Amino acid sequence: MKFQVNRDVFSEAVSFAVKLLPQRTTLPILSGVLIEATDAGLLLSSFDYEVSSQTQIDADVEEPGTILVSGRLLAEIASRLPNAPVRFSTDEGRISVSCGSASFTLLSMPVEEYPSIPQIGDDSGLVPGEEFAAAVAQVAVAASRDDVTPVITGVQLEITENNLSLVATDRYRVAVREIEWDGGSQASTETLTALVPARTLQEVGKTFGHSGNISVSIESRDDRELIAFTAGTKTVTSLLIKGNFPPVRRLFPETVDNYAVLNTAELIEATRRVSLVLEREAALRFTFTADGVTLEAIGSEQAQASETIDVVLTGTDIVVSLKPQFLLDGLGAVHSEFVRISFTKTENPNKPGPVLITSQTSRDQPGADSYRYLLQPNLLLR
Repeated sequence: MKFQVNRDVFSEAVSFAVKLLPQRTTLPILSGVLIEATDAGLLLSSFDYEVSSQTQIDADVEEPGTILVSGRLLAEIASRLPNAPVRFSTDEGRISVSCGSASFTLLSMPVEEYPSIPQIGDDSGLVPGEEFAAAVAQVAVAASRDDVTPVITGVQLEITENNLSLVATDRYRVAVREIEWDGGSQASTETLTALVPARTLQEVGKTFGHSGNISVSIESRDDRELIAFTAGTKTVTSLLIKGNFPPVRRLFPETVDNYAVLNTAELIEATRRVSLVLEREAALRFTFTADGVTLEAIGSEQAQASETIDVVLTGTDIVVSLKPQFLLDGLGAVHSEFVRISFTKTENPNKPGPVLITSQTSRDQPGADSYRYLLQPNLLLR
């Protein structure tokens, strides 16, 4: 095999191919990147039996062929090559890489032992790239990072005829966002669901966010359900998480009469300042009255803190305790100057329910987006 390729184009393609590979793998061959050189250019692929990445780029191919090489090593090399065309050639299991005055010799991995890359069928629908990336960033932060319960480490995609909902929870909070979905002529009136690992979905959002529309395909094959995202010449596939996602939508109230409207940036800064004295996992106390909201932190005998900021309160005074980082995650996902914090009720009048965080266009005008973030220090689902 022998080819020449643009340095920047090649480096970006390798970086994309290895981005979703695990840092450590029990099978060293799964850490490789498969490079197929044909008259059409180069096809770079990676696959670890759960997630695959594939991209095609232009190249001047003198001799077609296929090689498998250590992905992260190749990505490191490609990112540091001088600004000149990159030349590849192979000779009896060795790969020669030269660029300007730099040259490397790498060992080839056995191509015949590499698993087949998943092939994708017809598209299920299209989503706008930027809107999808923004929705993923808002929702995925609420997914669990505890692998003990895999079903809540993912983001549940719920697809109807012209709507895509993204839902995530870690039992302490729930985040929901809805965006447009174009099912084309194959649009179904039935709800289609897919539970996608949050980490994979976040990388897809970051990578494809500025690529126009993203084509999404969901399919079952050989008892394996997978989802594919395609934009331009790039494709990412992922196995879906098996299991039943908890019915968290029922936790959201239809209406809330008791709520506060605050400046988002002011609340974020005050929360960060006051929580400086808190010990890990401790909560901040928020006292909402018509005169303002007072944040209080009792860290230890040596350090306490408090701060009061303006608030527009509708309903009765209320006191709630919230974990600062969980609150900040929700506030950071509210893309509006003001935020509404609504206070739900429980059967016990002395125990406040979860708080509902939504965007607010102005002090008296609710936001236009569909983002909702439900938060409570105690577990929402047991």
